[in-house]
Amino acid sequence: MTIYRSLWRLNSFSLLLVGLLVFFSQVSGLKVSDLFFHPYFSQHPNVALLTRTFQILCSVPVIVCTFTYGITEKIQPRHPENRFILFSAILTGAFLLNEIYRLHIYMIGVGIPKLGVSLLYAIALFSYGWFFRQELRLTPYHILLAGLGLLFFAIGIDALNLKSKIIASLLEGVPKLFSEINIAFYYWYVCHGFIKTTYRR
Repeated sequence: MTIYRSLWRLNSFSLLLVGLLVFFSQVSGLKVSDLFFHPYFSQHPNVALLTRTFQILCSVPVIVCTFTYGITEKIQPRHPENRFILFSAILTGAFLLNEIYRLHIYMIGVGIPKLGVSLLYAIALFSYGWFFRQELRLTPYHILLAGLGLLFFAIGIDALNLKSKIIASLLEGVPKLFSEINIAFYYWYVCHGFIKTTYRR
């Protein structure tokens, strides 16, 4: 229960911060959608602030998993569980690169349908879950599923192309941000436990 209590506190605190950012953005004359713009230089620090925060959070699982794999591979070389950490680093690293360089936009630009791009990512994610289903069952994978659920919800909202920019930004941007908060927390917790277990062997 301790992990879920910590997760609840983290999400509650993050939600409070997002609420304050929305409030101060409105007071300063900015639109709520400004918080979720794609990063570019602006004299207003609030512009694209949550988008940049999301990208920083995307780097957390990559760094944590890569660091964990480096340590555990030296202590117990070629251990089967090490592959789970390695492929977690690769998968989250690919997501980070896509988020920073907008690779899916380029793929659509060269003629690959948006549905085809989504299907490609879905296959990669399903393959990860299938090959490492036993390892995932030993972890609090519900947190990961919740994070992925929020991400897919945000993608669905984006596909609807809502007319109201404020509503669209909140319904897409906030779940997307919290999806990565939960995913980053999940991999931090898993890697922390994995390192502790490795040292005890």
